[in-house]
Amino acid sequence: MVVGELDEADVDRIFHALADATRRDILTRVIRAEQSVSALARHYPMSFAAVQKHVAVLERAALVVKERRGREQVVHIDVTALRRAAELLDAYEQLWRHRARAMEQILAEDREGEQS
Repeated sequence: MVVGELDEADVDRIFHALADATRRDILTRVIRAEQSVSALARHYPMSFAAVQKHVAVLERAALVVKERRGREQVVHIDVTALRRAAELLDAYEQLWRHRARAMEQILAEDREGEQS
C-alpha cells in the first residue's frame, strides 16, 4: 500500500517503531517537548544504550529527528512523518468503512429477498 510518499518499507518502519510501548512513550515525551537522549534515559529502567537504540528505531522510521547540540543529542518530533502515519491510518479506516457499507448493503438485499 502506498499512501502519499510512503512505500512499503516506510510503512514497515513506522509500524515497527510504534509497536513498542517504550518507543511510543518516547514519542509522546518528545511531542510535548524536545529532549536530550540523556533526559529521556532517566525515565526508563534500562541502560542509556537501550534508550539510544529505541530512539534510533524512531529515527529510522522518520518519526523523530536527533541533532547534536554541544555535548547532547536532542530528539524532536518530525511532524511530517506523523502526518503521513495519520494518513496511512485514515486510509485503513476508509477501507474498513467501505467494507462495512458493502456488508450493510448485502444484508439489506438479503432482508429484501426474504420479504418478497
